[in-house]
Amino acid sequence: MYAEERQQEILRRARAAGRVDVVTLAAELDVTTETIRRDLTSLERAGVLRRVHGGAIPVERLGFEPALAARDEVMTAEKERIAKAALAELPEDGSVIIDAGTTTGRLVKVLPADRELTVVVNSPPLATALAARANLHVIMLGGRVRGKTLATVDDWALRPLAGLNVDVAFMAANGCSLTRGLTTPDPAEAAIKRAMVEAAQRSVLLADHTKFTNTYLARFAGLGEIDVVISDTGLDPALAADVAAAGPEVIRA
Repeated sequence: MYAEERQQEILRRARAAGRVDVVTLAAELDVTTETIRRDLTSLERAGVLRRVHGGAIPVERLGFEPALAARDEVMTAEKERIAKAALAELPEDGSVIIDAGTTTGRLVKVLPADRELTVVVNSPPLATALAARANLHVIMLGGRVRGKTLATVDDWALRPLAGLNVDVAFMAANGCSLTRGLTTPDPAEAAIKRAMVEAAQRSVLLADHTKFTNTYLARFAGLGEIDVVISDTGLDPALAADVAAAGPEVIRA
């Protein structure tokens, strides 16, 4: 097992059990305790685990919201597959919303150069990446920029969304569950996400499989309000079927 695969397995176990300990991991993964400690240090630096005596706890359990740069280093291959699969949901022309996020950020990178689109974003980095593209008309939503996610929030972002009608909204979420729907830690950001879903004729959620074990403070949509969920093959087939039964089409890329 490669280090990245082992670290993803450690993260999966931590999220499933709420905690992992060094000795048990070393025994079950057949490596030394020093290797596990290095893995936990790497995962802590990535912002997904917090070291505690003898082991680690997932940051969601402690109420932390990892910064954008830390989240961008996790599940990279899965996010790239999800972004490429999302291209099938683009209109031939027209308008789309691309929500702030690390998986949606990868969608921005792979947008085709031969399609005329109006793209609405609430992320200065995404707006900068898109603005140089001659085939795209970019609308940047103003407002306060959250340091954690680099997303614009509050009234200056909400007011323009109230007057928009776009073809597709490509959404990000911190958590997704059958009972609580799509959630995120910050109520101000949840309000923007809710307005994005309401402004779109169709909504597509881009979420790797780890998002389906988490629930956060602020709910912004139910699964029945989402048309398509694009995840990765790590999403349990039974859970994928349950999500589909709640309304959206589910794609495992």
